Amino acid sequence: MNVHFSPEIQAKLERAAAEQGRNTESLIQEAVERLLDYDEWFARQVKEGLSAADRGSLLSTMKSGS
Repeated sequence: MNVHFSPEIQAKLERAAAEQGRNTESLIQEAVERLLDYDEWFARQVKEGLSAADRGSLLSTMKSGS
C-alpha cells in the first residue's frame, strides 16, 4: 500500500520520527492503529449511549446548585 502526504505532513512525520529515534513507517503504523482503536472505542460508546437512552437511562449534565 502506498500513501502520499503533502510536503508539509511529510516533513512533520520525518521530524517526529527522528525525534523519537524511529522510522517513519513504524510511526505511521502506530498512528493508524491508534486511530482505528479509537474509532472502534468511540463507536462502542455511541452504541452504549444510544442503548442507555432507549432504556431511559440518561445522565444529567446539570451540576448541583446550578
